[in-house]
Amino acid sequence: MKQLRYFEALAQHGHFGRAAGACSISQPALSLQMKELEETLGAPLVERGTRQIRLTNLGEAFALRVREILRAVDELDDLARSSHSPLAGRLRIGVIPTVAPYLLPSVIKRLTECFPGLDPRPREAVTQRLVEDLVEGRLDTAIVALPVSEPSLSEYPLFDEEFVLVRPLEDAQMPVPNPQMLCEMRLLLLEEGHCFREQAISFCTMSSSLPRDLMEGSSLTTLVQMVGAGIGVTLIPQMAIPVETRSASVSIARLAHPRPSRTIGMIWRKTNPLAGQFEHVAEIVREVGVEGSNAADQFHGAMSCIGGRAAWAGPG
Repeated sequence: MKQLRYFEALAQHGHFGRAAGACSISQPALSLQMKELEETLGAPLVERGTRQIRLTNLGEAFALRVREILRAVDELDDLARSSHSPLAGRLRIGVIPTVAPYLLPSVIKRLTECFPGLDPRPREAVTQRLVEDLVEGRLDTAIVALPVSEPSLSEYPLFDEEFVLVRPLEDAQMPVPNPQMLCEMRLLLLEEGHCFREQAISFCTMSSSLPRDLMEGSSLTTLVQMVGAGIGVTLIPQMAIPVETRSASVSIARLAHPRPSRTIGMIWRKTNPLAGQFEHVAEIVREVGVEGSNAADQFHGAMSCIGGRAAWAGPG
């Protein structure tokens, strides 16, 4: 089993150094384990290159079977864990980047308070990667924007949150633009791969074409700081307001109806024996999310009252 887990990591990363790091062993130790596995099978699994490895035809087929075996073994472990209450042991939880910085610290703290024996293992990645890792058994559950529409996964809605417009501070008193007006502005969005990008574009193009002056950034922090520098405008989820606008000279505006929003939820494999336990985890995440939304409202209200750097405005 140990060798199978090492091989699965090597197949996933395509590199001995990165795979060894993921398995918390040395690269020579990993190489030795793979050599022993190949000797046991009597055939090579990988082609070793100077910078990366390539799976042989046997290695490709072997990797598919290994993932199935490891997923089944993990579910046996989960089956045993499901008989214990409260939830304990390792919890591999994925979170999308537009949620992780604002929700994850409080979620981890609350989970460890409610389940002292729990060992949370968070991982931040875009939705597509989280879904792949979840289906292949490398994650137990994930916090994402719904829907993901993967037949093998259960979706558990948690809460809805609006998107707000971030623009330069000097624009605070200007009318709030509608979607058509946004398409004529320099719109800053996350790079491709982020579901939040597609949600923002969907709002801006409800009755128009793709924004013609579009710029990209790798994180919401980068986008907000670019807005503060006068480069353009952007959309961010409400939960990000306290963190992202605290040190930026920007104004925040609530858009007119129908306001853009997203549904945050948790997903897990339908076959996972811990599904019932995950519903308890989801309720804790929901509570933290609602508290965060309320804190965001209080933050922008306070900033407006004291004349802070992040000004708040609404349509009309």
